[in-house]
Amino acid sequence: MHIDLTIVWAGIIAFAVFAYVVMDGFDLGIGILFPLLDKGEPRSAAINSVAPVWDGNETWLVLGGGGLLAAFPLAYAIIMPAVYVPIIAMLLGLVFRGVAFEFRARTGRLWIWDGAFAFGSFLAALAQGITLGAILQGITVHGRGYGGGWWDWLSPFSLLTGVAVVVGYALLGACWLIFRTEGALQDRCFALAKWLGVATLCVVIAVSAATPFLSHDYYSRWFRAPGIYLTAPVPILVGVTALLFVRALARRAELAPFLLALGVFLLSYIGLGISMFPYLIPPSVTIWDAASPPSSQMFMLVGVAIMVPIILAYTGYAYWVFRGKVGHEGYH
Repeated sequence: MHIDLTIVWAGIIAFAVFAYVVMDGFDLGIGILFPLLDKGEPRSAAINSVAPVWDGNETWLVLGGGGLLAAFPLAYAIIMPAVYVPIIAMLLGLVFRGVAFEFRARTGRLWIWDGAFAFGSFLAALAQGITLGAILQGITVHGRGYGGGWWDWLSPFSLLTGVAVVVGYALLGACWLIFRTEGALQDRCFALAKWLGVATLCVVIAVSAATPFLSHDYYSRWFRAPGIYLTAPVPILVGVTALLFVRALARRAELAPFLLALGVFLLSYIGLGISMFPYLIPPSVTIWDAASPPSSQMFMLVGVAIMVPIILAYTGYAYWVFRGKVGHEGYH
């Protein structure tokens, strides 16, 4: 049986990107929420809830970006010049976060590093959302290279997707803290999750309403057969998930809100895949146009088949070791 390695690699990169959203989204969300948390023990407990795993979470960002370069070099060569500014902003945000993690535990001037942690988290999340919006709205391609300008990434739609990602990550952060903390901090996060859940649903609706009117033919993919048979269940499932989320908060469930918030992200991600496939750069470059030679794909696939299970096992073990509730001095 013939296996299309290009589709396999598209699936690997899609998995890596979603794994990053799952594992680093709540991490960034906690930083976004930092100014809304009380100083002292609540902030220490929040940051301790991700301290053992935050750097490992970013492994998936490396796999996604490196995989795109190796498996789809043409797409990488076109996308990167189009989004240099938000990508550089994202990396600077992650640097601010990393420095803040280390220095916060070794200084008495917590306000400086609390600010750096919150600013870096917000900047990284906003830049990721803007990058997504810039790709969705279309990238100008001339021949086999980027044909647009330095500021083409900046538009009302890309800013909308940037805000959507910030709000969604903040919701994940609040739900993670519900799961990992207790007492007054958990109560605070229950209250935040309620409002952030409403805000997340609003921005998901806003992005969904704007997307069909972009230059790529999203409208026909969403509202005409056969695409409508794939897209129609997505908003229905999002609505059901939202109702379950509200019920979970009402009965003060601890794990369910986090899983249901991830469910909204998953459904949105599936909708994104339906909208874009088979394009990596709508409406110009498909996955087959951008793919590296099959021999290169097979060589890299061997390495991925060895390393990804190891990364998954290590990540799962780390989360298992640091399970349970966390206080301002660490897990107990």
